[in-house]
Amino acid sequence: MSSASSTPPWNVQRLPRAYGSAFLVTGGNAGIGYFVAEQLSATGATVVLGSRSPAKAEVAMASIRAHVPDARVRAVRLDLADLSSLQAVVESLEVDCLDAVVHNAGVALDDPPRKETRDGHELMFGTNHLGHFALTQWLMPLLSAAPAARVVTVGSFAAKSERLNLDDLQSRKDYEPKRTYGRSKLAQMYFGVELDRRLHTVGSTVASVVVHPGGALDSLTPSRPPIHVRTTGARLSTAPAALLVQGKHAGAWPAVRAVLDPAVRGGQMWGPRVFGLRGEPRRETVWNHLADTSVAARLWDTSCDMTGVDPGAIPG
Repeated sequence: MSSASSTPPWNVQRLPRAYGSAFLVTGGNAGIGYFVAEQLSATGATVVLGSRSPAKAEVAMASIRAHVPDARVRAVRLDLADLSSLQAVVESLEVDCLDAVVHNAGVALDDPPRKETRDGHELMFGTNHLGHFALTQWLMPLLSAAPAARVVTVGSFAAKSERLNLDDLQSRKDYEPKRTYGRSKLAQMYFGVELDRRLHTVGSTVASVVVHPGGALDSLTPSRPPIHVRTTGARLSTAPAALLVQGKHAGAWPAVRAVLDPAVRGGQMWGPRVFGLRGEPRRETVWNHLADTSVAARLWDTSCDMTGVDPGAIPG
């Protein structure tokens, strides 16, 4: 890639070519992850969808191929709620190096009761944060084999108003689904920031970037049947919301830019341009609470204990 000073202005409709690159998108079969995968496929790169459901992954790949002629897309079965399965997933990627992973997959529960992964962790924290934390460990040799790989962690604007309770990360004492989800995404974002710090310390060539999609609604998202069908009624009823938020295709833009733009650097955070809720991607100041290195370090150490791995310990 050329230097940042010689690159043209970023255009979400005219992405740079990425022939020869390989990208993994977790949760790439639906929602924002699907549009990340579709847009990255348009660059000529090989895109691998990580999905719990092989059937849903097949549907997503068919949709991508219908919208992106000659798309190089395939899938691997990925269950972030099962930590013991993740090493085998990485072995099934069948690539010599990985240029980027987009940590997008996530579980969002709307109602109690509290649920757990097969490893005994609260489901949202265990999947959204611990699953990606452990996956990064197993991916690191492939990432380190690329010239300048990136780990792109997709957080949430909902995390901005949340704070972590380091003594109750599993929400055993305080479980409220929406807040627990927000905290799980906040933990992911802490991980992304802290990962870059640790990779830099050991001299790794891998960079870690945090992004968030702003406000992304299904009703403002283009149809991709049968993955997503946008009805006329839904489009009309939420038309006023388009002044403040956007569809999931636009919510994918910060992650796509973090993967492709040579001007993006490790440790940065990117989100939508307009109030952090909608618009083309831009660099944001890392939120004050995310910049708290003491919280990040404690979360990291606890995550190592819970997963039995340390993603930042492998130099690139």
